[in-house]
Amino acid sequence: MNVNKNILLVDDDTVEHMKVSRAFKKLNITNPLIHKEDGLKAKEYLESVDELPGLILLDLNMPNMNGLEFLECVKADDRLKVIPIVVLTTSNNDKDRVASYKHSVAGYMVKPIRLEEYERVIETIKQYWSTSKIAEN
Repeated sequence: MNVNKNILLVDDDTVEHMKVSRAFKKLNITNPLIHKEDGLKAKEYLESVDELPGLILLDLNMPNMNGLEFLECVKADDRLKVIPIVVLTTSNNDKDRVASYKHSVAGYMVKPIRLEEYERVIETIKQYWSTSKIAEN
């Protein structure tokens, strides 16, 4: 992953935030992790920063503005739509998966329960983004 870029985690669950933080530490991911509890706070954050994050990890089930609503806003904004977004959610629902891909997400991962499996998911994301050639935003 681009070490210079922040990674934005949009998830209302503090336990999930802790899991991602632990996985980052174990996998030596040094990108700063910015955490926002819902889509509305994440959208406000993105609108207030000069440098956009290199990646967004997005939950779907959140209060105020859920993940699909957030995707709709981000993908409608020319400045924000270039940010790669990986959905990281508990939803294994085909409708959620299809709706997410219709909003051009870069990936859709179902959150595992066990920490070891969670680390494998984060490792997969790390490997993909470390080897992918993406546009600098």
